[in-house]
Amino acid sequence: MIKVDIFSGFLGAGKTTLIKKLLQDGYQGEKIVLIENEFGEIGIDGGFLKEAGIEITEMNSGCICCSLVGDFGEALKKVKEELQPDRILIEPSGVGKLSDVIKAVENADSEAFEICGVVTVVDAGKCRIYMKNFGEFFNNQVQYAKTILLSRTQNLSEEKVEKCVQLVREQNEEAELVTTSWSELSGAQILAAMDKKLDLAKALLEEEEICPVCGHHHEHEHEHEHEHEHHDEHHHEHEHHHEHHHEHGHHHADDVFTSWGVETTKKFTKEQLEAILERLANTEEYGTILRSKGMVASTGGEWLHFDLTPGEYEIRKGGAETIGRLCVIGSKLQEEAIRQLFAIS
Repeated sequence: MIKVDIFSGFLGAGKTTLIKKLLQDGYQGEKIVLIENEFGEIGIDGGFLKEAGIEITEMNSGCICCSLVGDFGEALKKVKEELQPDRILIEPSGVGKLSDVIKAVENADSEAFEICGVVTVVDAGKCRIYMKNFGEFFNNQVQYAKTILLSRTQNLSEEKVEKCVQLVREQNEEAELVTTSWSELSGAQILAAMDKKLDLAKALLEEEEICPVCGHHHEHEHEHEHEHEHHDEHHHEHEHHHEHHHEHGHHHADDVFTSWGVETTKKFTKEQLEAILERLANTEEYGTILRSKGMVASTGGEWLHFDLTPGEYEIRKGGAETIGRLCVIGSKLQEEAIRQLFAIS
């Protein structure tokens, strides 16, 4: 039986960083295959993980919730037949619902696959913001996790970490919770935390009772009002008010999130890239930007890799790629304005 570990987490939480750490000093002596599901048309993470020597299947045909049950099951079977791994790591789209991923694995072939780790990575500094504004997706990832790892806790005060813990515990009381900075932990310690056993079948049976918007249990159909948070320290949100009526209890990521992605041969200086990312991270003119990442050639002959989440970004030198790639994910994206910002013709 092939072991399956699922690594969920909202956009930019740090799933790829966690997987790289576990591959370096956690998993030992196993043949491992990583399956990714990118939201949008341009796959980026494959380039970041290529150095680890892991075989990657990127599925860019749509979001995890609407393409998973069919395409994903076939991908699992293909990996089993052609690669015969000891373990499969699944990194779903950041806007995918963890309950859908679990169901897809179980439906693929219950005799061939055993779900072991079910991990959700939560950016401790953005937990409250994402929970309030995108609860349908964010809360689902928290509720169905067996292990929850908080990321970037080293950058926060004890009070802010504790507040994040309280919010997470409101959604999931039983999961193993890791709050220590990953730099202080070994991959083996994290894998030990992932071994905690929970009753996933019971959780899935209760799914229909959970409101997909606010993430709580309700007996009757009702309305929800959600108001975006105001600007909070380095985080930038759009302030608006909307009512959400729901009857079917399930929404697709395509209805809420959009992505813009291109392949490009354009070269950037580090200063140009910094100016672009500064505007994407800290202004409202391009929509609600939740995540941006990419790999581009620089005018100095090097390659620059970047990651962006609300209010912050990182640029680093990276390996050469066959072509440059840019991706922006968010809500109500101003795609033409983003294209002009990157000066892509």
